[in-house]
Amino acid sequence: MHELTKLIKDDMRPALGVTEPGAIAYAVSRARSYLTGELKEVRLLLNSGMYKNAYTCGIPNSLFFGNEYAAALGAVAGRPEKELESLADVTEADNAAAEALVKAGRIHVEMSGITSRIFIEAQVKTADGEAMVRIRDSHTNVVRIEANGKTILDREEPQAAEAAEETPLIHNYTLRQIYEYAKTVPAEEISFIKAAYDMNYALFEEGLKNERTTYARHLLKKNGGQILSSDEQKTASLLCNAAIEARVIGLDRPAMSITGSGAHGIIATMPLYGVCKIRGLEDEALYRATALSYLICMYIKEYSGKLSAFCGCGIAAGTGMACALVYLWGGDDQMMAKTINNMASSITGMICHGGNKGCTMKGVVAVDAAFQSAELGMNGIFIDDIHGINGSTPEETMRHMGEIASPGMTGTEKTIVDILQEKGRA
Repeated sequence: MHELTKLIKDDMRPALGVTEPGAIAYAVSRARSYLTGELKEVRLLLNSGMYKNAYTCGIPNSLFFGNEYAAALGAVAGRPEKELESLADVTEADNAAAEALVKAGRIHVEMSGITSRIFIEAQVKTADGEAMVRIRDSHTNVVRIEANGKTILDREEPQAAEAAEETPLIHNYTLRQIYEYAKTVPAEEISFIKAAYDMNYALFEEGLKNERTTYARHLLKKNGGQILSSDEQKTASLLCNAAIEARVIGLDRPAMSITGSGAHGIIATMPLYGVCKIRGLEDEALYRATALSYLICMYIKEYSGKLSAFCGCGIAAGTGMACALVYLWGGDDQMMAKTINNMASSITGMICHGGNKGCTMKGVVAVDAAFQSAELGMNGIFIDDIHGINGSTPEETMRHMGEIASPGMTGTEKTIVDILQEKGRA
């Protein structure tokens, strides 16, 4: 197996609802699993990206939203063995119990600091004891567990600063090499990508039929009432954004996440599905394009960080998807480089203000920008390297895109969180 294949396969992971509430529920439920007795208190410490992304985010199987309710539901109904799908079995009784905990002031959430590095510390106290679970760097990467004064797990890395300086695998590759990989990797080696489409399409269907969605029905009407019309861009926007809307309002269907995000996974895949179906392309072409889309998304995200002040769904996944459109339309890596320049010079800097219905609007913008950027790039129309954040190579441009988020938008992140907290106090 090619190391890029393994990178993709290891990164793809089902996520029920937005990954941040899922990760919070997982951390709390895992801590709770070490304890018996009546629940007394849950204390959460979250980095800014985690805090912000779950702040008003919908939760699967619940009409509640946000950090406190994700923690409360994790405590009363979470299934830690299901990781990011830990809230798959929530009942109405569980919702009532979670509401009682929140209203009784037993759930406390604080922010640890402004950083794009994922951090969750869940402390759970019952009548019989206390337990703590700590997560770093990815949504399910548990590095420390303590229960009743004993250390159950310790995978903290004392040389974290040195480890952070190691070059991520994806950064050892150029755009041309990623393109060549996508073209030549054995088809059977990437056939597992089919699981992403099975999962994301089921989520899309849930978005179309559920009465709580609004964007989904409007985009369907805009596409002539058809799921697949002759208009690739409108079809792509429908497939992508009905699924995103279903996800952020907390409907009970998982998305296949990439780089720890279901919305990234949706944007990187669903528009490509529409193009392939309309053009009658084989599944092999779809999976090759998807591998390319995923890897370019990963390339940018390794610079921007998992959670930052900019919308990685639109910028990183959108850029990956734009390059994959070029691939499906018969273009080459030179055209992809121009497409990346167009994306870098247009939507880079679009903010993330948490996982909520705003993600759907950002998905609409990302699809539109990707289609325009790819079409222009294939016709030799692009923003030249001398301008703005564009680099002399596509690799430099992608690095600059990521750096705009981290460290570039650290102050923006603080302002966004300040606004959220001000609204919460109002």
